[in-house]
Amino acid sequence: MPINIKWSAVRVMEAADMLEKQINAAIEPLECAKEVARAALEIPDIPGYVDQHFHAVLWNIEKAVRRLRDNLQSIRDSVPRDALEAEKKKNTYGRQQSLV
Repeated sequence: MPINIKWSAVRVMEAADMLEKQINAAIEPLECAKEVARAALEIPDIPGYVDQHFHAVLWNIEKAVRRLRDNLQSIRDSVPRDALEAEKKKNTYGRQQSLV
């Protein structure tokens, strides 16, 4: 028996897809920033007290990207699959605006 939810599982998944698109667009410049930080670590005789800040940037970028992807997956995992499928099936007949 499908779960009856009051919110739109389809709209949540659509929002997650849009969010993923924006996150992916943000990740590309962050990957470029990581390349710059890695290149900076190759500067000859760079002192450790400077080097550590470049390592921190690398670590923080990797952590942020991982967290964003994990959060996005949590959104998708929180949507009941049977409710999503039931709503998709119902929507094949067209969406009707609520009059209330």
